[in-house]
Amino acid sequence: MISPMKSRSLSDNSSAMGIRNGSKRQHPAKPIFILLLLIFTPRVDSSWWYIGALGARVICDNIPGLVNKQRQLCQRHPDMMQSISEGAKEWIKECQHQFRHHRWNCSTLDRDHTVFGRVMLRSSREAAFVYAISSAGVVYAITRACSQGELKICNCDGLKRGQARDEKGNFDWGGCSDNVNYGIKFAKAFVDAREKMVRDARALMNLHNNRCGRMAVKRFMKLECKCHGVSGSCSLRTCWLAMSDFRRTGDYLRKKYNTAIEVTMNQDGTGFMVADKDFQGTTKNELVYVENSPDYCVRDRMAGSLGTAGRVCNKSSRGTDGCEVMCCGRGYDTMRVKRVTKCECKFKWCCAVECKDCEDVVDVHTCKPHRRPDWLDIT
Repeated sequence: MISPMKSRSLSDNSSAMGIRNGSKRQHPAKPIFILLLLIFTPRVDSSWWYIGALGARVICDNIPGLVNKQRQLCQRHPDMMQSISEGAKEWIKECQHQFRHHRWNCSTLDRDHTVFGRVMLRSSREAAFVYAISSAGVVYAITRACSQGELKICNCDGLKRGQARDEKGNFDWGGCSDNVNYGIKFAKAFVDAREKMVRDARALMNLHNNRCGRMAVKRFMKLECKCHGVSGSCSLRTCWLAMSDFRRTGDYLRKKYNTAIEVTMNQDGTGFMVADKDFQGTTKNELVYVENSPDYCVRDRMAGSLGTAGRVCNKSSRGTDGCEVMCCGRGYDTMRVKRVTKCECKFKWCCAVECKDCEDVVDVHTCKPHRRPDWLDIT
């Protein structure tokens, strides 16, 4: 199958220019590159996202844009940074799953420490979702690592003791409950550190959405039990709390994205006011945004939009993945491609499944580019 076009960095030209300029001076290239990243890093980006790209090579001093508190936590807990690195890959993958059929598809940029590029500079619904899902991802990664004994500073939740009751009757607390409260505590300290240095509308928005993401993980904690008794009668139960699959958190935050609330900063700069004066309710558990989203139809370097040219669309769908919506009315191209799938699978004793490779020809539809050539795209 043909997949959507791989996004390339919007800052390739500026990065290349920086390297060329640096080569004229008698300095090592790497420090100059790091310095340029720091100089041109917008305040609102979360450069800790780049930890996911660094993986096991995480070196706290080489992550551009970390504030002092984040750098101190990184140096103090390198094992946690490794967990956050793995978690970053998961939440980015989840973001791309949730928006795979939308004009903005959570595209990441190669070799770009901001990960998502300039699209995160706007205080939009998309930024609200990314901050929430990334904060949730840190909670999930740290909590899981604690329960699996991968971290020196934490382990299972040892506070749950004694008896409790649910709809099935009494049970004893035991086993290894996921220590989600510790995950939330660390995520708040690490992720919120940058935003707490400034008090403007964007910082308040990020802090709010970060909290929504953290609490979303806790919302889906589930009770898991082991039965004890004669012949599995389950006359006695030992239970513990465990995190649900991260997909549930992603689905929940995706719904919150759909119902995100536009807000404005209040006069004393301490909180939000809902833009819609007729709004009834609370924003406590809702994602909030300050600015409308950019037009993701056309490639726009200033806004960070990659456009939808070349994206695969569904000709028969009337939803967001349909060619009419995805291609923004520009039309689409169709090509016939061979697709190989597994078929006629049979179970072979014991214990394997054998399948044949079947070929069929399918039509793949991709969005036409904007009528203007690339050099005339909005800059």
